[in-house]
Amino acid sequence: MKKVEIITRTFKLDEVKEALADLGIKGMTVTEVKGFGRQGGHKEVYRGAEYQVDFVSKVKIEVVVQDETVAQVVAAATEAAQTGQVGDGKIFVLPVDEVVRIRTGETGDGAV
Repeated sequence: MKKVEIITRTFKLDEVKEALADLGIKGMTVTEVKGFGRQGGHKEVYRGAEYQVDFVSKVKIEVVVQDETVAQVVAAATEAAQTGQVGDGKIFVLPVDEVVRIRTGETGDGAV
């Protein structure tokens, strides 16, 4: 199993969620996060004063999927989240050693 972490623009959440649902992904965790990469921050104006915003608001979508599904999940998320502009985000794929469903004690693929 793999954990896929998708960090992207906040307004792309619904599109990514729908793309993953179309693949049969039944569960996900979504977190509002802040950070920066190559995009850096940006300048904003508040009451006539300009200031630098170092951290940009993003969403992190986390799903755990079978190894065979990873390429489809990454492709669907990339297509749904892409605007072609700097700051579209990143996708990370990490190994998952074990999953336990707390309610039943079920482990492994069945717990996902």
